[in-house]
Amino acid sequence: MSFFKRIFSSEKRETTFTEEAKETLDKGLEKSKTSFFTKLTKAIAGKSKVDDEVLDNLEEILVTSDVGVETTLKIIQRIEKRVSEDKYLGTDELNLILRQEISGLLSETNSGEATEFTIPQDKHPYVIMIVGVNGVGKTTTIGKLAHQFKNQGYKVVLGAADTFRAAAIDQLQIWADRVGVPLVKQQMGSDPASVAFDTLQSAVAQNADVVIIDTAGRLHNKAHLMGELSKVKRVMQKIQEDAPHEVLLVLDGSTGQNAFEQAKQFTAATEVTSLAVTKLDGTAKGGVVIGISDQFQIPVKYIGVGEGINDLQVFNKYEFVDSFFK
Repeated sequence: MSFFKRIFSSEKRETTFTEEAKETLDKGLEKSKTSFFTKLTKAIAGKSKVDDEVLDNLEEILVTSDVGVETTLKIIQRIEKRVSEDKYLGTDELNLILRQEISGLLSETNSGEATEFTIPQDKHPYVIMIVGVNGVGKTTTIGKLAHQFKNQGYKVVLGAADTFRAAAIDQLQIWADRVGVPLVKQQMGSDPASVAFDTLQSAVAQNADVVIIDTAGRLHNKAHLMGELSKVKRVMQKIQEDAPHEVLLVLDGSTGQNAFEQAKQFTAATEVTSLAVTKLDGTAKGGVVIGISDQFQIPVKYIGVGEGINDLQVFNKYEFVDSFFK
């Protein structure tokens, strides 16, 4: 058990995070961690205690690590409070304090205990509508989600409701074939709501457990996007009145502040209930997970930390912070 986990052992929680998953997470966050600590080491060089200069430098480090200005200010304020309570706070304690305060911040949005791909037992089938711009890893995330759910013993059906790009339908078909799950699709240019309706109807007929609906990733017209997503929801509700049960926004973690803007646009267009942050393994911008979770008060449910089919992980705040500050 790591030192960080011992610090938080008073919190009652169970985890089944495997050693392999932990190694993948550590590796996936390596660039972010290295970048952060290189800057932090320079910021506290020659300092024995946390003073105003150290806090100013830390603020800059957090902002340049894509944590975001608002979230950075919250973290700094929390540390300032610790400094005022403990008149002498050594720089060697700063790492531990950062762990504690960032974990506390994430606790306000994320339960943080999940490690497995599960769905509520009282929703059948459980319908997930996927939203996000093209290029963020939306199709890949759908494929990996389907794989993980199938591995848990769930029967999965996919719906190709991004009908504006032939490539989107083709790519989803490749993933469906790879994972071994059925895909409901129509011709390019078809009504997305019609595809969603057919998908849910087919899933009910097959007694499926999970339905994952892809949607078009366009942001050029928020009103149009809002209308389209609302229609998809309304049509599915003719079959299942509380569908979709989850609206999952996929964001590319490597885009940093761009991901914040996309989150702002999509949360304005539809009710987003969860987030998936992808491509964290190829970037030093892992701090974006902390900022987006905090600023939008939407739980990060999944993170992508590698290209492999098993490298989409359920977000666990304890393991994430532990890997980031390891």
